[in-house]
Amino acid sequence: MIPQFDKLLPALVHAEVEFVLIGGVAGVIHGAARATYDVDVVYSRSPANLDRLVRALAPFTPYLREVPPGLPFRWDPRTLHHGLNFTLTTSIGDLDLLGEVTGGGTYEQLRPHSFEVEAFAVRFLCVTLPKLIELKRAAGRPKDLEAIAELEALSEEQP
Repeated sequence: MIPQFDKLLPALVHAEVEFVLIGGVAGVIHGAARATYDVDVVYSRSPANLDRLVRALAPFTPYLREVPPGLPFRWDPRTLHHGLNFTLTTSIGDLDLLGEVTGGGTYEQLRPHSFEVEAFAVRFLCVTLPKLIELKRAAGRPKDLEAIAELEALSEEQP
């Protein structure tokens, strides 16, 4: 399913979920041309934020991605509290919820490396380009390493 960024990100913003956008969509915000098929966010693990996150996504039927259908999974604050990183599929696209990210840490650690951006008719925090490059390098996956060259070129073009 092609993610509906114009619905997914506003759902989080309207529910006042504390998150920082990272990954491919953050690359697109910075001008990258690479296609992406999910949304990656690092989220605050505070109890209040877990409640907001559950409320925001519940209408879109979140379920664990790439697991057999029918596997018991409860979308509730307790599940989020006992887990950390979740790769989800929803009725409006795939979402990676990261309580912690390699090379960036937690929401609280990543927040100083973010800026407010307006996209999809809402305002939210997006990771800075230098930090995005660090995150891609730290992840070390082939697709991330391929993206670094384009992101570095974009970085060199910035004033």
